[in-house]
Amino acid sequence: MDPALLKEREAFKKRAMATPTVEKKPKVEKTFVAPKDDRQKKIRPPTAPKLDATTYKTMAGSSQYRFGVLAKIVKHMRTRHQDGDDHPLTLEEILDETNQLDVGQSVKNWLGTEALMNNPKIEVSPDGQRFSYKPVYKIKDGKSLLRLLKQHDLKGLGGILLEDVQESLPHCEKVLKNRASEIIFIVRPIDKKKILFYNDRTANFTVDEEFQKLWRSATVDAMDDAKIDEYLEKQGIRSMQDHGPKKQVPKRKKLANKKRQFKKPRDNEHLADVLETYEDNTLTMKGVNPT
Repeated sequence: MDPALLKEREAFKKRAMATPTVEKKPKVEKTFVAPKDDRQKKIRPPTAPKLDATTYKTMAGSSQYRFGVLAKIVKHMRTRHQDGDDHPLTLEEILDETNQLDVGQSVKNWLGTEALMNNPKIEVSPDGQRFSYKPVYKIKDGKSLLRLLKQHDLKGLGGILLEDVQESLPHCEKVLKNRASEIIFIVRPIDKKKILFYNDRTANFTVDEEFQKLWRSATVDAMDDAKIDEYLEKQGIRSMQDHGPKKQVPKRKKLANKKRQFKKPRDNEHLADVLETYEDNTLTMKGVNPT
């Protein structure tokens, strides 16, 4: 090895030993431990995840979404019935026509086993697989409508609401226009709803004008039944009280046969001055020998 290099190496070692060095120690970070009460206060409750509009619609537990699907189905089935399509449909066909095929399986099970089965506006087929709309009245054309109005007139049931007829009768406006001469429309003053009555032409007759004047001159608006009966009796006219429907008087329940209580015999009070009591419990009459 070159001696010159060895000298330089030794000189370098000497200089290195003479130079002071400072060793840097790693710093220890002190952590502050808060008390238990403060830590419990600083801990925030976990926040609920944000709901997305797309996931909200398919949530199985959303009752609002379920009943929204059901309402859309019932409305569609009523529209089908009013248009003349009364053949039953399966649940898949109903969801297809209402554009609701993206509903979850839990909602489908709820519709098929509970919601549509128990809905008063939905009629279920005997096999339980098909559904159709259930109207208020089963009428399909003008003849069945007049038959229903005539039955109501004969039985004294009154008229039928127009909205019920519109819900039950397919192509209602066209049928009512063709049968306008056989139907009487009356507006109810309470809620302004239209009522349909059968136009019985056999009951149409002309009344003499004299009777019409007498009828219109009689004012009984401010009089009740008791005052009308009193007025008729003063005029010598007996009111038709016995010709109306008799009220059924509730029968009194027969009381249970009570056991007859034994009554003690009364003392002969009218013989109180004649009879005398002795120690041997014998009764004798005054002035009569006991023998």
